[in-house]
Amino acid sequence: MTKLSVNINKIATLRNARGGNIPNVLNAAINCQLFGADGITVHPRPDERHIRYRDVLDIRTIIKTEFNIEGNPTDSFIDLVLSVKPDQVTLVPDRHDAVTSNAGWDTLRNRIFLTDIVSTFKKEGIRTSLFIDTQPVNIENAKIIGADRVELYTEPYATGFSRNAVEAIEPFIKAAEIANNAGLGINAGHDLNLDNLAYFHKNIPWLLEVSIGHALISDALYLGLENAIQMYKRQLTQ
Repeated sequence: MTKLSVNINKIATLRNARGGNIPNVLNAAINCQLFGADGITVHPRPDERHIRYRDVLDIRTIIKTEFNIEGNPTDSFIDLVLSVKPDQVTLVPDRHDAVTSNAGWDTLRNRIFLTDIVSTFKKEGIRTSLFIDTQPVNIENAKIIGADRVELYTEPYATGFSRNAVEAIEPFIKAAEIANNAGLGINAGHDLNLDNLAYFHKNIPWLLEVSIGHALISDALYLGLENAIQMYKRQLTQ
């Protein structure tokens, strides 16, 4: 079964907008786990505008489900991951001022850089995943780099889904086939939602995990957090 990892960054964004500790990010992580999430994802950025480094350290001690830390591998990020030792680290090439992640790695250009970082994490027993697009060269080099998994950047799929679902999914099917044949695990994330998730899951049979934050937390405002998590999980059984 494909796992659902809930990204709780948006809960931290809401907390930080007002100051104080409402909503409580740690309670949110506990509740996501209680409500059926298979994992918790956080994406700390250097300016700590949503998830803070302190949050990451605290969350590690209170959840029993899978913990995934994603982000740009700056020195401070690397130190954080090594101190927390999550189940998985997902490396994302976002700029420090990026509103959200909007591109995958050029794994050919960054091969030496990423190889060193991936090796560092794997020596500590941390599963590593690279956030990439569907270009075969990026998948092939992810394998050479030594990554355990790739996370397919799904915004192009989500954008094209309503116009032509078959056309939108095609490059992702091909990318997944290449990754699977290379022995890479396959994750996916970015703009997946209740409208497009089931179709994506149905067409990517090797999909191990999806990481969803913005859409799920937005839906939770109307549906409730427990109901939203369960609705997303049902999309992964179709």
